[in-house]
Amino acid sequence: MNLRENEQRLLSELIGRTADGEGAFSLRKDGESAVLRSSDQITITKKEDRPGINVIIADGATESVHVPVLLTKTGHQERVYNTFIVGDNCDVQIIAGCGIHNPGEDTSAHDGVHEIVVGENSRVVYTEKHVGEGGGQGKRVMNPQTKVKVGANSAIIMNMAQIGGIDDAYRQTEIELAEKASVKISERVMTEGEQQTESKVIINMNGDGASSLIESRSVAKGRSYQVIETMINASRPSKGHVECNSLLMDEGKVKSIPGLNAQSPEAELTHEAAIGKIAGEQLIKLMSLGLTEQEAQEAILAGFMK
Repeated sequence: MNLRENEQRLLSELIGRTADGEGAFSLRKDGESAVLRSSDQITITKKEDRPGINVIIADGATESVHVPVLLTKTGHQERVYNTFIVGDNCDVQIIAGCGIHNPGEDTSAHDGVHEIVVGENSRVVYTEKHVGEGGGQGKRVMNPQTKVKVGANSAIIMNMAQIGGIDDAYRQTEIELAEKASVKISERVMTEGEQQTESKVIINMNGDGASSLIESRSVAKGRSYQVIETMINASRPSKGHVECNSLLMDEGKVKSIPGLNAQSPEAELTHEAAIGKIAGEQLIKLMSLGLTEQEAQEAILAGFMK
């Protein structure tokens, strides 16, 4: 696969590797399938009725699948549907993400819909990263939507990051948990300038013994604006916790809306939310060690967004 230098760099930032090599791999570039490669345990095919792919992961699979998207043409806009069917007794990773390089004046946008169905007694690590770059005035827009159904005794860990470069985003995540199923969501969002992001996470614990954890951390710089909304619904005896922490810098604004809805007397739901700025004593301590104020801020932010 021949990619330009900036495309290779963007791909590496998204998924930590190139498109070459072995393993199940799908690369979509500027509206076209550039790489489509299955493996012994994972089959990838194009959808016939709309843009996107079907990923079928066999029972007992222990592999990884990479499904990155690159947009490098200014003005390109698309909506893509990807479906992942994970079998029983699996231990797999799904590495997704979209990178937009917009060098021009027109808006480039990617709306990605991921549907993930996890069988029983399986473990899935789902990683989704969004980045944007480019020297033009055209906007970089992403609207990811993720719908997940987790089978009995299965677990999914979701690492979701939007770290800079995205002008507008509306992020939607909805999880359905069966008996003794669990989800852990770690979300990281950073905005700057005039960027705006809205993130909405809904978890429905429909089975006895289900559990959920949402950990959201965000930084709003410049005049950017964020809305972070979470909701855990518990209709059965289950446990859930929400933790939302945001840092404000410059004139950044954050609206945090953590929600809990217990419909069973045996549900245990808790939440924490905090919005504030970098503490002065943290800066002073690091600057006393020889760091400049800028270096101290960057060190604090790096630790916060881990």
